[in-house]
Amino acid sequence: MTKTNKPAVLNIRNARAADVEAIAALVSKVYKSMPPYTTGMLRGQISAFPDGQFVVEYEGDIVGYAAGFRIDEKTAMSQHTWSQITGGGYASRHDPIGEWFYGMEVCVDPDRRRLRIGQRLYDARRDFCEAKNLKGIVFGGRMPGLARKKATYAEPEAYLDAVSARKANDPVIGFHLRTGFEPIGVLKGYLASDTASMGHAAHMVWRNPYFVEERGKGSAFAVKENVRIATVQLQARKVASFEEFIANIEYFVDVTADYRTDFVVFPELFTLQLLSLEKKKLTPAESIEALTRYTPRFVEALRKMAVEYNINIIGGSHPTQTDDGDIQNVAYVFLRDGSVHAQEKIHPTPNERHWWNIKGGDMVHAIDTDCGPIGVLICYDSEFPELARRLVDEGARMLFVPFCTDNRQGYLRVRYCSAARAIENQCYIALSGNVGNLPNVENMDVQYAQSCILTPCDFPFARDGIAAEASENVETITVADLDLSDLAWAKAQGTVRNLRDRRFDLYKTVWTDGG
Repeated sequence: MTKTNKPAVLNIRNARAADVEAIAALVSKVYKSMPPYTTGMLRGQISAFPDGQFVVEYEGDIVGYAAGFRIDEKTAMSQHTWSQITGGGYASRHDPIGEWFYGMEVCVDPDRRRLRIGQRLYDARRDFCEAKNLKGIVFGGRMPGLARKKATYAEPEAYLDAVSARKANDPVIGFHLRTGFEPIGVLKGYLASDTASMGHAAHMVWRNPYFVEERGKGSAFAVKENVRIATVQLQARKVASFEEFIANIEYFVDVTADYRTDFVVFPELFTLQLLSLEKKKLTPAESIEALTRYTPRFVEALRKMAVEYNINIIGGSHPTQTDDGDIQNVAYVFLRDGSVHAQEKIHPTPNERHWWNIKGGDMVHAIDTDCGPIGVLICYDSEFPELARRLVDEGARMLFVPFCTDNRQGYLRVRYCSAARAIENQCYIALSGNVGNLPNVENMDVQYAQSCILTPCDFPFARDGIAAEASENVETITVADLDLSDLAWAKAQGTVRNLRDRRFDLYKTVWTDGG
């Protein structure tokens, strides 16, 4: 008999960043009457705890998704809302030493119900809890029959008791009971948009029968996760050709690569040096428009450098013309795998708008790298806390701030705001600025900078929250080793825990682009 090997048509695995669009489409298909997860939330879930997010693939399509994270027992067993415990849907409350697995989501393609996808996802969670020796699984489960039965059961607790005693039928609660979960109460006001459940949820628990009380704590932080980053404090200078400018940049890429750094960041608008090639004096608006002509050559040159020197380059920023003719200040991120990402400056300064007619962008997202997600805030953007919070919610642990300031006051605004962002978001932030002067370039006369690498202010980090700092107004590089595992410790056990202690019952930020 001839044997034929056939590939599996159904596969359960951890979710990846590349799955985000497909998961978003699935969630929109499942929740037609409720707000779906945004792509930003899904990226945040996967970034916060990759091991806790599962997908089911069937014949190449994603037909099931389960999201979850680890949480401490006190929080898991107390009254809470969905927004509070999930960090607004980003899974940012993940605690790497939490004793319980919190199931924040399970959704299944309604056209694939007969494949027992939901059961498979719950089994994957159980297997995870057993492998990691967690106490069990806890979540807020829907009660979709509650609104229809409110005349019979005045209180949600009465309805839950009736379903548990098999005196009433609820398809979701019934499924959870059959799969080994027990209700321990009702979570009042859990999710207002779930009108079928009248906003409430059944507080469900599955207890791991193989759980063994472990001796000692803190093993989640024992593995170091070091990243080396460098900032270039760049001297403004005249150049005789585009090739000379690129050679100057390549020098610093070469030097920082010799230090085996993972990231190097250049200053905002460092390509303004190319205006020294112009034969006649240009108005500010003409100058910026002239710079946009270099965009393709600039992007290709730094993309090539990132690959050849095996280093991720945050290419400061460069004026770029959009398809509709507007000019934006764009930070290009060149990864060592050859990919290129663009982050527009969201908030042009009054001077940028007036002199250079620069328009603000409309998107800020974390960028996936081989060292985890990162974010870029161009100069003035660091002074708007909403942007940094969004990037961190999407999983960024390092933020890069290319800046361009002409005096100490301007520099200190960026410096102090970046330090605040590092503390309130428990992340690392690297600043890189220009120094010197560039004659005959309107609105770019003199520069002031003291580039630095900032940390949260807590015990594992550098004294004063400064991992490294350049001398003022000299051309130099600054290098620091950062341990990303220290951030996980700070979020879970730090003296203050800004991300976990947010009052999701009082406030949240809603983005108009849906991300």
